[in-house]
Amino acid sequence: MVDARGLSCPMPVVMVQNEVKKNNPQTLEVLLDSRCSVENVTRFAKNNGYDVKAEADGEETKLILTRK
Repeated sequence: MVDARGLSCPMPVVMVQNEVKKNNPQTLEVLLDSRCSVENVTRFAKNNGYDVKAEADGEETKLILTRK
């Protein structure tokens, strides 16, 4: 799991990128609290072979990335 709440771009994308490079996970959960970060992480994930499911809870969003 990557918890990028409270961080502004590009840090959430960098954190997800590092996790993907390091562990090549089949599934990865990402916690975010910025609309911009949600859009940027989603774009990164889709460009790197992941399907993305978003679950919003108030101002926080959990993205579930699943490798295609």
